[in-house]
Amino acid sequence: MKKRIQFKIDGKVCETTEGTLLLKAAEENGVYIPRLCHVEGLTPRGACRVCTVKLGRQFNTACTMPVTKGMEINNHSEELEDLRKSILEMMFAEGNHICPSCEKSGNCELQALARMYGITVPRYPFLFPDRDIEATHPKLLKDHNRCILCKRCIRLIKDEEGKRLFAFSKRGSRLSIKIDTHIAAKMSDELAVQAVNCCPVGALLPRKGAFQCPIGKRVYDKSHIDSL
Repeated sequence: MKKRIQFKIDGKVCETTEGTLLLKAAEENGVYIPRLCHVEGLTPRGACRVCTVKLGRQFNTACTMPVTKGMEINNHSEELEDLRKSILEMMFAEGNHICPSCEKSGNCELQALARMYGITVPRYPFLFPDRDIEATHPKLLKDHNRCILCKRCIRLIKDEEGKRLFAFSKRGSRLSIKIDTHIAAKMSDELAVQAVNCCPVGALLPRKGAFQCPIGKRVYDKSHIDSL
């Protein structure tokens, strides 16, 4: 049986089971570390880098770093907060995010983090990419303008045979996440709902039943993401 150990986050003494990943260990001790690509129960990938913390002079992603005895983690500093903010700003600049007209507004994790960090205008120039919307699938819409390439859908969504519904396509600046048309044609309503819910932004939307939750009653309309 693994033993219980103590470690520190910003000087706060915390306790967890040895080997627990820092993101989970922090939650156990009431400490919030921002994240976008993390999915509970799946092997972490550190894709978004938003959960970056500092151990000594080294930067690490909290979702992939196991906790060891005596570890002293820096989670809040001017340097880290600016790094995280710059990552979020790049996500807004690289896509076409029009929050007031997005169905996910109020339920969007990217929007909620931008609100937490006080982002109004990114420091980077907007790229205004020419991206399409996949609307040929019977149960899903895939808006590539809002996709942040977090890989949640790739890692989580599989059919009954274990085949993945989503996969990366192309490379570099043209990299995108595409839907397998053969599997999508046979996907269940439950799997479609799971796909929509796993997306942290508005890149995956249902073909039917849009705007079921009114504005003002959505997850982040009244609560900050770090308070949930």
